[in-house]
Amino acid sequence: MRSVLGRAACGVTLLATAAGATGSPEPLRPVVVVGDAIPASLTGTPGDPARGRAIVGDRTRGLCLLCHAGPFPEVRFQGNLGPDLSGVGARRSAGELRLRLVDGRRLDPETIMPAYYSLDGLARVGTAWQGRPILEPDAIEDVVAFLTTLRDAAGTDRAEP
Repeated sequence: MRSVLGRAACGVTLLATAAGATGSPEPLRPVVVVGDAIPASLTGTPGDPARGRAIVGDRTRGLCLLCHAGPFPEVRFQGNLGPDLSGVGARRSAGELRLRLVDGRRLDPETIMPAYYSLDGLARVGTAWQGRPILEPDAIEDVVAFLTTLRDAAGTDRAEP
């Protein structure tokens, strides 16, 4: 872990390619890792917390609640493999959340957290996802914006729809 953070602290730019809407490869936006975070937005604009909440709760898109639980009383069968999302906005900065979404393997090479915006070193990728990230940059920013609103560690945040 120490060597990963040591390299990241200097600032590392990650690049990859993704299949665009036309099917031709287009580069993923570069990200600069500083310490344990990606401080800069992937889009240059803030995300939308309401759209981020929808992604987090969507079992066909974000899949977050397969592994995580949180303040989502309407969602049955939340996961317990990853940390509870209640209060995550108080525990982690937007940049720290962004790195964990983009590619948590930068912090823990053994993590089971999917790399939502990376194509490097992926194995057993479904046909529909080959050559493209799970989430686009605007979706990553929406999820970051939503997660930063979850500030109550007791889980009494009301993650309003």
